[in-house]
Order: sequence, then structure tokens, then C-alpha cells
Amino acid sequence: MNRLQKIRIARYAIEGLNSFATVLYLNYFYFFMRAQFGFNDRQNLALAALLGMVYAVAAWQAGKVAHRLGYFTTLKLGFGVMIAGLLLGSQMSTAVGHIIASCIITVGMCATWPTLEALVSEGEIPADVPRAVGIYNIVWAVAYAIAFFSGGKIIDLFGFKAMFYVPILFLTAEWVLTLWLQRQPLGAYAATSTLTPDSSWPDPARAQAFLRMAWLSNPFAYIAINTLVAVLPGVAARFQLSTGMAGVVCSLWCFARLSAFIMLLRWSGWHYRFRWLVTAFTLLVLSFLAILVVPSLVVVLLAQLFFGGATGLIYYSSLYYSMETSGAKSEHGGIHEAAIGLGNCLGPAVGACSLQFAARSPNSGAFGVTALLSLGFIALIWIQLDSRAKRDGAQ
Repeated sequence: MNRLQKIRIARYAIEGLNSFATVLYLNYFYFFMRAQFGFNDRQNLALAALLGMVYAVAAWQAGKVAHRLGYFTTLKLGFGVMIAGLLLGSQMSTAVGHIIASCIITVGMCATWPTLEALVSEGEIPADVPRAVGIYNIVWAVAYAIAFFSGGKIIDLFGFKAMFYVPILFLTAEWVLTLWLQRQPLGAYAATSTLTPDSSWPDPARAQAFLRMAWLSNPFAYIAINTLVAVLPGVAARFQLSTGMAGVVCSLWCFARLSAFIMLLRWSGWHYRFRWLVTAFTLLVLSFLAILVVPSLVVVLLAQLFFGGATGLIYYSSLYYSMETSGAKSEHGGIHEAAIGLGNCLGPAVGACSLQFAARSPNSGAFGVTALLSLGFIALIWIQLDSRAKRDGAQ
């Protein structure tokens, strides 16, 4: 194994550990708040909206910070802030204290993801970017799915303290790997192409149009994802699932998303094809509503397959187009992550407001967010039509 291969493995190892650590804490934070402080769906949605707003602002700035300070300094800073927040949270006994700690952890996390996204494609020539981005997606999705699937069982066995201490161990290992990467000579990052150029690469104007559509679609995907994650304790209660069983049952969409990432890496036919993006958005809206409204566990499981596939293609599109058209990769990665944060904020905020003002309807939150997703679908169509009109006018 040569030095470049070791460097690549270390990058992906940091990414996988980071994914597991953040999912174990953040996805089960809402279960923790329900169990410890009696938070209902409306309160958890409001909490998710707050963390989404923090994430959006911090990620946007973190991409710029990484571009100025360098990848490794930014990563170590992010890991340090996250460890501090987790240590603080492990000692808190009030809801306010845990919310403050979660905001600190979110700020630290925002310094890691834009940087890791840029780092995995650093040194790769344009023809190899799709492969680097594809492997990046698969690695974090594997860790995400395993953490979501097993996290409930871990908490059942060791208690909620595990969602603080296990991530601290993982983040410490990430810090050590980052120190090793930092000591590697810059020349080791040089790569030679193993792929031929993608024949689907379009003209710059069309590429920018797809970048805009992907940046629009991804926050709407996270509107659905973060709303879903915030109300999963309520979904689990509806079907009388324990925390451990909720992790098993409600993680199916994560494995579906992972499968989509693997397929999209191996097949490039979706590149710059609008029909794939619009189909994914349609499935996103319908499957989201089915998961939250239909009172059948079988339907919920089937809907998760479509939900995972749709979110997989939308996320992959956003990151692929961001990295392919980007000069300052960490800044574009910051925009990509800030868009995720915007979705993380808007979806739960709309859901919480719907439950507040239509409290008699238990599904008002789901319908409110579905209406918001429908607006995103209309905007996607508008961008495509506007882009096509401009190209036709230029001919």
C-alpha cells in the first residue's frame, strides 16, 4: 500500500468516525429529550429548528474558515469544540443546559463536514472527482446507517450517557488521525487520473443550472429528513416501539439511501439528467407524507425505501455538482452544508408552527411540511424552465 492510498484511507476513516459520532448523539438527542424532560413532537421540532439555524450559519462560515486556516487546523478546532460540548452535556441536568450543549456541539460539527468534503477530493483531478465524492457518500452513509440502526440498542444497554461518551472516544480517534495526516508531505496528495472524462459534462451554463437546482433540492430533502428525525420518538410511540426497536425499524431509509449512493457511484447516467432529479423530488414528498401519516407499519417500511432513494440522489447531486464546479472546495462545501442547515431549520419550524396553531389535528405538522416541500418542487420546475429558455434564447 503506497502513501497516497494510506492518506485516502485515513481521510475516509475520519469521515466514517465523524458520521457515527454525530448520528449517535444528534439523532437520539430527541429521544433523550422526550425521555428525560417529556418533550413532545412540537417541542422537539422547535429544538430541531434551532439546531438547524445554528448549523446553517456556522457551516456557511466554517467553509470560509477552512479555506483561510487550512483543512487540518479547522478539523482539529471542530473536534475540540465537539468534545467540549459533549463533556458539558454529559454533566447537565436541565433541559436548557442540554440545549446549550447541543448548540456548541453543532457549531463544532459545522467545522468538520465542509472540510472533510473538500479534503476527500483534494489532489484529485476533475475526472476522478465523481469517484472521490461517491466513496465519500458511501462511507458516511454506512456509518450513519449503522449508528442509527444500533444506537437505540446501545442506549438500551448502557443508558443515555452512551450518546455522550461513545462520540467522545470516536472524536479522539479522529484527532489522532488528523495529526497523522497533517504530518504527511504535500506531494503525497498528488493524484493521477484513473478515469476518462465524463462524456455527460455539459456546457458551463447548463452545469450552473444543475448546481442551482441541486442546491435548491438538498435543503428541501433535509427539511424532510430533519423533520422526520425530530418526530421519530412520536412515531415510535405510535407503534409502541422501544428506543432500540425504533432504531432498527426507522433506520431502513438510511440503508436505502446507502444503496442509492452505491448505484449512483457505479452508474453515471443520472449526471445532468433533469428527469432523475424531478422524480427523486416527487418521491421525497410522497414518501415523507406516507411515513408520518399512514397508520400502517408495513406502509411506513415501504415508504422508507423510496424516501432513502430520493434523499440519496438529491444529496449526491448537490455534493457532486458542488465539488465538480468548485475552485474553492471548502467554501462550496460550506454552502452545501449551510443549505442543509437551512432545510434542517425550515422543516421543523413549519412543523412546530403547524402543531402550535392547529393543535387539534395530530397530522398538521406533516401536512404543513408537505406543503413546504411542494413549494420546493414548483421552484425546481421553474429553474429548469428558466434555464432552458435562456439556452434557447442564446442559440
